[in-house]
Amino acid sequence: MSDIPLLNADTIWAILNDEIDDETANRLVCHYLGYDDATVAPDWQEAYPEAPNFIESRPAVVKLTRSISQENKQLLKEQLGFGGYKVDELVPRKTRRATMANWLLSYMQQHGISL
Repeated sequence: MSDIPLLNADTIWAILNDEIDDETANRLVCHYLGYDDATVAPDWQEAYPEAPNFIESRPAVVKLTRSISQENKQLLKEQLGFGGYKVDELVPRKTRRATMANWLLSYMQQHGISL
């Protein structure tokens, strides 16, 4: 885990602002999903025996979106004040990064990790 950034607000903003490369952002999500220490949930293990690349895989990011509880769907806006991307920035890569950032915020919320 030492090669991935700490899970905090600065890291979430860095994902949203494209200051962390795709590979690192992906490794963060996979780490907290449990792929690094083989504690990945059975439904993820069955669907993705190997850690997925959320930037490249629409089905994987859809599954990630669906795994965010309803009460945590707006955390980017509620906790960080993130207003979304401009219309000309709405490309799959950026929206997938936003989903990854929101999932990480949801993980933090569920595990009592403060911003």
